[in-house]
Amino acid sequence: MPCEDAPQEGVLRVPAEMLSADALDGIIEEFVSREGTDYGDYDFSFDDKKNQVREQIRRGQVVILFDPVGETCQLALADQLPPGI
Repeated sequence: MPCEDAPQEGVLRVPAEMLSADALDGIIEEFVSREGTDYGDYDFSFDDKKNQVREQIRRGQVVILFDPVGETCQLALADQLPPGI
């Protein structure tokens, strides 16, 4: 899963546990519906993709970022973030 645009200053990391189930689901759905990951020879359903992202969040591989200025959320790979985010 590619990292979205590089986080900007002031972006906050949001623990998934702080979000309602509906809010988390909405963030994941929005990401999965616009992501362009190539799954190779495999064809995954929308729900399968959502479950994969949810599991990556649970394992800490993917984090939720919130930009208070733009009031937007994005998902990013944890190992691609600068220290402190």
